[in-house]
Amino acid sequence: MSKIALSRSAGCPAALRGQDARAPGGDGSLSRSAPTYRLVAGLLWASATSATAAEMPAGASSCSGCHPIGAGVETPVSRLSGRPADDIASAMRDFRDGKLPATVMGRIAKGFTEGEAAAIAAWYAAQKP
Repeated sequence: MSKIALSRSAGCPAALRGQDARAPGGDGSLSRSAPTYRLVAGLLWASATSATAAEMPAGASSCSGCHPIGAGVETPVSRLSGRPADDIASAMRDFRDGKLPATVMGRIAKGFTEGEAAAIAAWYAAQKP
């Protein structure tokens, strides 16, 4: 039996719905620390769902090779974090179409669809600079 059973219908751990939280050890007895298991299960479930909402979209990690996410990095390459999404998406289009001079950005921008570029721009805009 799993230590924490996930409900397929509710999408949350059984321990959070008040069902038995079994003690590890395989004897099937209820643990005196069931509230602790409920708390831990709840925290894990909550962090997993909030992390999903803020996950970096596909392709955005390639930007961080040149564009720093953190403020503690010194670089001549512009930061994307906190910039308006429209500015980032517009620059991606201009790089892709050859309207902005580039060394590698033209080739990189050509690898993304409009939708992918918009998702990446929105994610970087939502990040704190």
